Amino acid sequence: MPAIWSSLLHLFFPRLCLLCKEPLTKQEEQVCQRCFCKLPYTCFYETGNNRLFHRLMGKALIEQATAYLYYVKKGMTQQLVFSLKYYGNKELACLLGRRMALYFRDTPLRSAADVLIPVPLHRKRERKRGYNQSEKLCQGIASVWNLPIDTTSLYRAIKTDTQTKRGFYDRWLNMQNVFAVRDIEALQGKHVILVDDVITSGSTICFCAEALLSTVPGIRVSVMGLAVVR
Repeated sequence: MPAIWSSLLHLFFPRLCLLCKEPLTKQEEQVCQRCFCKLPYTCFYETGNNRLFHRLMGKALIEQATAYLYYVKKGMTQQLVFSLKYYGNKELACLLGRRMALYFRDTPLRSAADVLIPVPLHRKRERKRGYNQSEKLCQGIASVWNLPIDTTSLYRAIKTDTQTKRGFYDRWLNMQNVFAVRDIEALQGKHVILVDDVITSGSTICFCAEALLSTVPGIRVSVMGLAVVR
């Protein structure tokens, strides 16, 4: 598109920040820099000693765990998650994945990782939604960390009801025996990072980890979330 038409288009139909609805600059994508500065970052630079790691500790043999943002109902993080998860905003998921990768670039998690694995959706739910938001996060992370993504070895064998309105104990019961591994050799001896969008009780991510740990010889599992519920 010629520059003059692009300028006219932005004049009459400006690109707006998803959060504050103010016009974006040419250098900004989806979210303005002011809003990025206001996001509730976890500051989980110590990937083995933080709130998320201690939440998962004892439920599965997790090596390291971290999350990028805190998730608060009706907060800024919820707006972002709803956009990428329910409104088809794949580009936002990739953008946030890149931001996550830059945020944790100098942590032990990055130096130890061999492969990224998105928490899988059941094929029927993925077909209905059109994509797996965790896989899109992985694509953003991989573009910065230069790591492979494995979307086939771990799969969801059973379709479950939504976890959104369940309590912590019900979430745990709902996820038992849901995940399975189909390609053991591809992951043998690897340190994998399980990537999810929002981690609440940790039941989903822990049952993913348990499926891998109980099946694949020599595997090590760490966890990385876009957000964690306080």
